[in-house]
Amino acid sequence: MEEIQQEEKKHNGNDIFHIKEKIYEMILYGNPQLKDFPKTERYVLAGDIRKTMYTMLEMAVRLEKKYHKKTTLQDLDIEVDVLRNLLRLAKDPNLYPNQKPCLNFHTWEVWMRKVDEIGRMIGGYSEWVNGRERQK
Repeated sequence: MEEIQQEEKKHNGNDIFHIKEKIYEMILYGNPQLKDFPKTERYVLAGDIRKTMYTMLEMAVRLEKKYHKKTTLQDLDIEVDVLRNLLRLAKDPNLYPNQKPCLNFHTWEVWMRKVDEIGRMIGGYSEWVNGRERQK
């Protein structure tokens, strides 16, 4: 019993909310990159990317406060996937064939590493939550 309480404290304490900190770091990296988008996409594609990142941060805060986390975790995982696809679209040279892509390859690569790390953290936490539900 004491072992389960310690495990739950580890996951409900500050340990798991590195997810929130990683999302915050990603936003600090990504927002300046959005300013360099071409005028045609600065308010649409860049706005959607910014909105998705802020939604992820909001969901991480909600996740920290909720007791039942499964649905919020799934929603957060969906937002991560949406962000991956928006970033992929931003670096695609075929979006506007006569212009350079909104994101250069290096910027996209660094940003995607941050997104992938967040996705792995969410996946690990989801496994822990699902395992805890099976034990009950």
